[in-house]
Amino acid sequence: MSVLPLVFTSGWASGINAYAVVLLLGLLGATGVSDEVPAALERPDVLIVAGLLFVVEAVADKIPYVDSVWDTVHTVIRPVAGGVVAALLAGHNGSLPELAAGAVGGSTALLSHLVKAGTRIAVNASPEPASNIVLSLAEDLGVAGLIAFALFHPVAAAVIAGTLLAAGIAVVIFLWSRIRRFLQRRRERRAQKRSAVAAGTAPPVT
Repeated sequence: MSVLPLVFTSGWASGINAYAVVLLLGLLGATGVSDEVPAALERPDVLIVAGLLFVVEAVADKIPYVDSVWDTVHTVIRPVAGGVVAALLAGHNGSLPELAAGAVGGSTALLSHLVKAGTRIAVNASPEPASNIVLSLAEDLGVAGLIAFALFHPVAAAVIAGTLLAAGIAVVIFLWSRIRRFLQRRRERRAQKRSAVAAGTAPPVT
Protein backbone atom coordinates (compact mmCIF):
# COMPACT_ATOMS: atom_id res chain seq x y z
CA MET A 1 0.00 0.00 0.00
CA SER A 2 3.04 2.33 0.09
CA VAL A 3 2.33 3.60 -3.42
CA LEU A 4 -1.30 4.52 -2.67
CA PRO A 5 -0.59 8.12 -1.50
CA LEU A 6 1.36 8.83 -4.70
CA VAL A 7 -1.39 7.22 -6.79
CA PHE A 8 -4.04 9.36 -5.09
CA THR A 9 -2.06 12.58 -5.57
CA SER A 10 -1.29 11.83 -9.20
CA GLY A 11 -4.98 11.09 -9.76
CA TRP A 12 -6.02 14.42 -8.26
CA ALA A 13 -3.43 16.26 -10.35
CA SER A 14 -4.44 14.41 -13.53
CA GLY A 15 -8.00 15.62 -13.10
CA ILE A 16 -6.67 19.19 -13.17
CA ASN A 17 -4.01 18.87 -15.88
CA ALA A 18 -3.14 15.35 -17.04
CA TYR A 19 -0.54 16.52 -19.55
CA ALA A 20 1.36 18.44 -16.87
CA VAL A 21 1.44 15.31 -14.68
CA VAL A 22 2.83 13.10 -17.45
CA LEU A 23 5.34 15.75 -18.54
CA LEU A 24 6.58 16.57 -15.04
CA LEU A 25 6.86 12.95 -13.90
CA GLY A 26 8.65 12.04 -17.12
CA LEU A 27 11.14 14.89 -16.79
CA LEU A 28 11.84 14.16 -13.13
CA GLY A 29 12.45 10.52 -13.98
CA ALA A 30 14.50 11.14 -17.12
CA THR A 31 16.79 13.62 -15.36
CA GLY A 32 17.39 11.24 -12.46
CA VAL A 33 15.72 13.41 -9.85
CA SER A 34 13.47 10.51 -8.81
CA ASP A 35 13.66 6.73 -9.18
CA GLU A 36 9.92 6.33 -8.57
CA VAL A 37 8.91 7.25 -12.13
CA PRO A 38 8.01 4.38 -14.53
CA ALA A 39 10.24 4.12 -17.57
CA ALA A 40 7.21 4.41 -19.88
CA LEU A 41 6.75 8.04 -18.82
CA GLU A 42 10.41 8.88 -19.51
CA ARG A 43 10.28 7.98 -23.21
CA PRO A 44 11.18 10.91 -25.51
CA ASP A 45 8.06 10.49 -27.65
CA VAL A 46 5.84 10.56 -24.55
CA LEU A 47 7.58 13.69 -23.28
CA ILE A 48 7.28 15.46 -26.65
CA VAL A 49 3.57 14.71 -27.04
CA ALA A 50 2.85 15.60 -23.41
CA GLY A 51 4.81 18.83 -23.78
CA LEU A 52 2.94 19.90 -26.92
CA LEU A 53 -0.46 19.10 -25.41
CA PHE A 54 0.51 20.89 -22.21
CA VAL A 55 1.24 24.06 -24.19
CA VAL A 56 -2.11 23.79 -25.99
CA GLU A 57 -3.92 23.30 -22.69
CA ALA A 58 -2.01 26.16 -21.07
CA VAL A 59 -3.45 28.50 -23.71
CA ALA A 60 -6.97 27.05 -23.99
CA ASP A 61 -7.37 26.87 -20.22
CA LYS A 62 -6.99 30.64 -19.85
CA ILE A 63 -9.61 31.73 -22.39
CA PRO A 64 -13.18 32.16 -21.07
CA TYR A 65 -15.68 29.62 -22.45
CA VAL A 66 -12.90 27.91 -24.43
CA ASP A 67 -11.73 26.44 -21.11
CA SER A 68 -15.19 24.94 -20.49
CA VAL A 69 -15.24 23.40 -23.97
CA TRP A 70 -11.76 22.01 -23.33
CA ASP A 71 -12.94 20.56 -20.00
CA THR A 72 -15.90 18.91 -21.71
CA VAL A 73 -13.61 17.24 -24.23
CA HIS A 74 -11.36 16.01 -21.41
CA THR A 75 -14.11 14.51 -19.27
CA VAL A 76 -12.95 11.10 -20.47
CA ILE A 77 -9.29 11.87 -21.19
CA ARG A 78 -8.30 13.07 -17.72
CA PRO A 79 -9.76 10.13 -15.73
CA VAL A 80 -8.27 7.66 -18.22
CA ALA A 81 -4.89 9.39 -17.97
CA GLY A 82 -5.12 9.36 -14.18
CA GLY A 83 -5.87 5.65 -14.21
CA VAL A 84 -3.03 4.84 -16.60
CA VAL A 85 -0.48 6.88 -14.64
CA ALA A 86 -1.64 5.26 -11.40
CA ALA A 87 -1.38 1.75 -12.88
CA LEU A 88 2.13 2.51 -14.14
CA LEU A 89 3.17 3.80 -10.74
CA ALA A 90 1.78 0.71 -9.04
CA GLY A 91 3.34 -1.64 -11.59
CA HIS A 92 6.68 0.06 -11.12
CA ASN A 93 6.49 -0.20 -7.34
CA GLY A 94 4.84 -3.61 -7.23
CA SER A 95 3.14 -3.07 -3.85
CA LEU A 96 -0.38 -2.52 -5.15
CA PRO A 97 -2.28 -4.34 -7.92
CA GLU A 98 -2.35 -2.27 -11.09
CA LEU A 99 -6.09 -2.64 -11.49
CA ALA A 100 -6.82 -1.27 -8.03
CA ALA A 101 -4.35 1.56 -8.54
CA GLY A 102 -5.94 2.46 -11.85
CA ALA A 103 -9.36 2.56 -10.20
CA VAL A 104 -8.11 4.86 -7.44
CA GLY A 105 -6.25 7.15 -9.82
CA GLY A 106 -9.05 7.27 -12.37
CA SER A 107 -11.85 7.92 -9.88
CA THR A 108 -9.82 10.60 -8.10
CA ALA A 109 -9.03 12.22 -11.45
CA LEU A 110 -12.73 12.20 -12.37
CA LEU A 111 -13.69 13.90 -9.11
CA SER A 112 -11.04 16.61 -9.40
CA HIS A 113 -11.92 17.11 -13.08
CA LEU A 114 -15.59 17.65 -12.20
CA VAL A 115 -14.57 20.13 -9.52
CA LYS A 116 -12.35 21.99 -12.00
CA ALA A 117 -15.05 22.02 -14.69
CA GLY A 118 -17.72 23.19 -12.25
CA THR A 119 -15.51 25.95 -10.90
CA ARG A 120 -14.72 27.17 -14.42
CA ILE A 121 -18.41 27.34 -15.31
CA ALA A 122 -18.97 29.55 -12.27
CA VAL A 123 -15.97 31.74 -13.13
CA ASN A 124 -17.15 32.12 -16.74
CA ALA A 125 -20.34 33.69 -15.43
CA SER A 126 -18.26 36.81 -14.74
CA PRO A 127 -17.54 39.08 -17.73
CA GLU A 128 -13.83 39.68 -17.12
CA PRO A 129 -11.12 37.20 -18.25
CA ALA A 130 -8.60 37.89 -15.46
CA SER A 131 -10.12 35.35 -13.08
CA ASN A 132 -9.69 32.57 -15.66
CA ILE A 133 -6.01 33.38 -16.09
CA VAL A 134 -5.33 33.61 -12.34
CA LEU A 135 -7.20 30.37 -11.61
CA SER A 136 -5.46 28.53 -14.45
CA LEU A 137 -2.00 29.66 -13.31
CA ALA A 138 -2.81 28.64 -9.74
CA GLU A 139 -3.89 25.19 -10.96
CA ASP A 140 -0.74 24.74 -13.06
CA LEU A 141 1.56 25.77 -10.21
CA GLY A 142 -0.39 23.66 -7.72
CA VAL A 143 -0.16 20.55 -9.90
CA ALA A 144 3.58 21.03 -10.53
CA GLY A 145 4.39 21.71 -6.90
CA LEU A 146 2.31 18.89 -5.46
CA ILE A 147 3.53 16.25 -7.92
CA ALA A 148 7.17 17.14 -7.23
CA PHE A 149 6.46 17.14 -3.50
CA ALA A 150 4.62 13.79 -3.72
CA LEU A 151 7.66 11.97 -5.10
CA PHE A 152 9.56 12.69 -1.89
CA HIS A 153 6.75 13.11 0.66
CA PRO A 154 3.83 11.04 -0.71
CA VAL A 155 1.73 10.87 2.46
CA ALA A 156 1.89 14.60 3.14
CA ALA A 157 1.14 15.33 -0.51
CA ALA A 158 -1.86 12.98 -0.45
CA VAL A 159 -3.23 14.78 2.61
CA ILE A 160 -2.88 18.11 0.80
CA ALA A 161 -4.50 16.70 -2.35
CA GLY A 162 -7.38 15.28 -0.32
CA THR A 163 -7.89 18.61 1.43
CA LEU A 164 -7.89 20.48 -1.88
CA LEU A 165 -10.34 17.99 -3.37
CA ALA A 166 -12.72 18.32 -0.42
CA ALA A 167 -12.45 22.11 -0.49
CA GLY A 168 -13.10 22.11 -4.24
CA ILE A 169 -16.22 19.99 -3.84
CA ALA A 170 -17.46 22.37 -1.13
CA VAL A 171 -16.86 25.38 -3.39
CA VAL A 172 -18.75 23.79 -6.30
CA ILE A 173 -21.69 22.99 -4.00
CA PHE A 174 -21.64 26.58 -2.72
CA LEU A 175 -21.57 27.96 -6.28
CA TRP A 176 -24.08 25.48 -7.68
CA SER A 177 -26.87 28.05 -8.04
CA ARG A 178 -24.56 30.27 -10.08
CA ILE A 179 -23.50 27.33 -12.22
CA ARG A 180 -27.12 26.33 -12.79
CA ARG A 181 -28.04 29.86 -13.90
CA PHE A 182 -25.11 29.90 -16.32
CA LEU A 183 -26.13 26.57 -17.84
CA GLN A 184 -29.74 27.74 -18.10
CA ARG A 185 -28.69 30.91 -19.95
CA ARG A 186 -26.52 28.87 -22.30
CA ARG A 187 -29.42 26.54 -23.09
CA GLU A 188 -31.64 29.54 -23.75
CA ARG A 189 -29.08 31.11 -26.11
CA ARG A 190 -28.76 27.85 -28.01
CA ALA A 191 -32.54 27.58 -28.29
CA GLN A 192 -32.73 31.15 -29.58
CA LYS A 193 -30.04 30.44 -32.19
CA ARG A 194 -31.86 27.33 -33.35
CA SER A 195 -35.09 29.29 -33.58
CA ALA A 196 -33.37 32.05 -35.56
CA VAL A 197 -31.84 29.52 -37.95
CA ALA A 198 -35.16 27.78 -38.40
CA ALA A 199 -36.90 31.08 -39.04
CA GLY A 200 -34.28 32.10 -41.58
CA THR A 201 -34.44 28.86 -43.51
CA ALA A 202 -38.20 28.39 -43.45
CA PRO A 203 -39.93 28.98 -46.82
CA PRO A 204 -41.80 32.29 -47.09
CA VAL A 205 -45.56 32.19 -46.50
CA THR A 206 -47.54 32.97 -49.70
